Amino acid sequence: MSEKLNYFLNSLFYKNYRSKLLNLKLNFSNLILKINNVTFDINVIMADKLISQKKPFYPICSDLEKFLKSYDRWVETPICYSDLLRFSGSIIVYDKNDNDTLWVSVFFSETERRDVDYNLKKIYTLLHSDGNESGIQYLNVDSIDYCTFGNSKPFRVKIRNILNDNFTYYYIKKTDASRIYGLEYEHMLSPYNLNFLVNKNTLVEEHIAGIPGDTFIKNFLPKCNESEKSQIAKEYVKFNERSMIRLLGDMRAYNYVVVPTHDFDQVVYKIRPIDFDQQSFEGKLSVYRPQFFKENFPIMELVRGKLNKDSINQYKIEERSIVARRIISSGNRLKKLLKIMQSDETTLKSNLQRLKKEIYNFTKDQDFLKSKSMGDVMSAALNFVRLNYEKVNMQDFF
Repeated sequence: MSEKLNYFLNSLFYKNYRSKLLNLKLNFSNLILKINNVTFDINVIMADKLISQKKPFYPICSDLEKFLKSYDRWVETPICYSDLLRFSGSIIVYDKNDNDTLWVSVFFSETERRDVDYNLKKIYTLLHSDGNESGIQYLNVDSIDYCTFGNSKPFRVKIRNILNDNFTYYYIKKTDASRIYGLEYEHMLSPYNLNFLVNKNTLVEEHIAGIPGDTFIKNFLPKCNESEKSQIAKEYVKFNERSMIRLLGDMRAYNYVVVPTHDFDQVVYKIRPIDFDQQSFEGKLSVYRPQFFKENFPIMELVRGKLNKDSINQYKIEERSIVARRIISSGNRLKKLLKIMQSDETTLKSNLQRLKKEIYNFTKDQDFLKSKSMGDVMSAALNFVRLNYEKVNMQDFF
């Protein structure tokens, strides 16, 4: 009970509400919190599921297709996602500790395997080169894995160069407009460039290397020294802010990776999202804030232990400023994508109505209330960040 209460109060601190706690009254038997004469039932708040429904797949509209073709994202793949679903059998993939990874290694009949292998190698050359087939003879498909968990249920293909045994992965998924928007926004608004190919039925994504967040939290975080933990806390604050600004939801620990890089005499950690299908779909603002997912509680405890309020505000301002600069420098590409999304359907009406009201309550910006689509909400969010970066001291908005 006390742990639940502690998390809720600390969440309020991270949302910068702690300074506004007036007339604070706690009833420990019923876990009732009264703030400014408003009563909160903490049991209800904590039990409220952030994501309560499965997101549907949205088709690519004609304008988005033209956009993707103009930036060389569109390609007709020699094999589709639905073709790979015709595998004839599978075996469970275990990790080195004999735990079920929720992936299965699939296999095809002898008559299909040769064509499947060749077409997967061809896709690799399209993704990483110019599609030239001269190097296909040196490639081997080591494995084709299918994920049995989650919404997208992707295939993971392992390609190995037989000349030197170097290997890499890529993913084949069912096309979803939400994911395409998420990938493009990540490409333009984050520090990272993304490589993917798409058509009406199939999405091919380059592998994003790193340690899965849940694995890092369990196996690596406890071994980090105090300086590294402070750096991870800083990066998480920035990652949390960036996710909220660009409305990328569902950043539970298994949907992002931690990337360690050796720099002189230290290891630098960065956090990158790897799943983009919850781009601007859910109606709860908290879904776009990784801090509220229970899988991320250990990182949140680290943030609270290593950073004070001033440091948190500093890193949030830094991240908003960097994103604002990327918005300004992205030019027509971002404007084109936002315009397409404004006329596209990427969510449910109930989600749209809830989200724009929640963001308005957070920012007091009328543009959110005027939004008629998730594209409008996204445009208003980026404009809010850009305009306040250019004209206003952003400390006023905390």
